[in-house]
Amino acid sequence: MTRFWIIRHGALVEDARNRCYGSLDFSLSDTGRAQMARAAEYLATEPISAIYTSSLNRAFESARIVAARTGCAIHATPELSEMNFGDLEGLSYDEIAARHPDLYRQWMEFPTETLFPNGESFLQMRDRVLRAFDRIRHQHEGETIAFVTHAGVIRILIAWALNMPDNCLFRLAQEHAALNLLTLTDGLPIVQLLNHRA
Repeated sequence: MTRFWIIRHGALVEDARNRCYGSLDFSLSDTGRAQMARAAEYLATEPISAIYTSSLNRAFESARIVAARTGCAIHATPELSEMNFGDLEGLSYDEIAARHPDLYRQWMEFPTETLFPNGESFLQMRDRVLRAFDRIRHQHEGETIAFVTHAGVIRILIAWALNMPDNCLFRLAQEHAALNLLTLTDGLPIVQLLNHRA
């Protein structure tokens, strides 16, 4: 059995509130650091052999908190980054609705079918995430691994495990510092824990 603890980063600084920030590099807030400390404590007795994280600061900082408690090496993995929203990055949702009304409407109605100008589409993101996951799981067969990453990445991995259609992806809640456990036995994925708060 190969086990994957898949953890969302902690809460962010106030500047990120109500903004589109997929590829922007916001830091954790004090609340986010405390959330990740509780998550790290929850995982303290797990036999985690490696931590893979997005290279974005909010995930990498979260991974460092987990690594300090578990003693694991951290591997920054850009393919585990959140969606790149291109021209929408840094704008508030009200600004996006005002400046790009057609794009905003499509995004709200068909989020997995939208291509963001100078960014990426959901299909492009899903391909890079699943390629990285496939590579990592073959490198660590029979081990317990942690991913510290973003809500979009986590939803892709859980949806893959459950064979969910793309348009159901956002039915999967992912709170800040949420813990998810995915296991693989003879290639069969099982979701053991979902959106758990330490």
